[in-house]
Amino acid sequence: MSEQTTHASCGLCRIEVEGLSVVRDGQTLLHDVGLHVHCGELTALIGTNGAGKTTLIRALLGEIPFTGTVRHLTQDGKPAAAVRTGYVPQQLEFDHSSPVTVMDFMTASLSRRAVWLGVSRRARREALEALARTDCERLADRRLGALSGGELQRVLLALALRPQPDLLILDEPVSGVDQNGLESFYQTVAALREHNHMAVLLVSHDLDVVRRYADHVVLMQGTVLRQGRPKEVFESPEFGQVFYARGNEA
Repeated sequence: MSEQTTHASCGLCRIEVEGLSVVRDGQTLLHDVGLHVHCGELTALIGTNGAGKTTLIRALLGEIPFTGTVRHLTQDGKPAAAVRTGYVPQQLEFDHSSPVTVMDFMTASLSRRAVWLGVSRRARREALEALARTDCERLADRRLGALSGGELQRVLLALALRPQPDLLILDEPVSGVDQNGLESFYQTVAALREHNHMAVLLVSHDLDVVRRYADHVVLMQGTVLRQGRPKEVFESPEFGQVFYARGNEA
């Protein structure tokens, strides 16, 4: 991405993963994973179920132990300080009958003040600003449980963007969302990536979405089998072996 099209910049330039392995209970879940994730790009992790995509995400989030090296680097190759990570999960588990509104949810997440004590003007303003970034401020007073799948994911994306992350991780973020909601979500992500020059790491089984939105694709099967531009990966022998030779599905 050129300097001219970048409206804002994080302090991070790239994330380098080298020799990352995860072993649990004597079983190797990931072996010698190596990849780079660059700011201003959407990097997609693809592979069949059990390929290790979510395990890699959990390792990068610091949720599970691993061996190997993960480096956060600035443009001049120096270690980046205080790298912020935003995360949008596949789904949010909560009581759909709860009276909690989107505003309650956002302010509770962005403030230490208990919701039942009321929402301050400042907290409400900050929540609305966050929701506006994903074009869903109109949902502020709706019950969280009354949202559609696409609306809920946009709210979770808004929360993940506060404060502005250097790395945004999306783990199957629109699974079960209708086509309109899916397109709207990824168009929003593409605009955010461009204007904020953040690194976006996406786990997705939707290969059509990956073809259209990813800048870099990483094909996994316990390790990295192939990586590169979408066309390079989708036309590679490794891709055919994973998805077609055995009748596998993403």
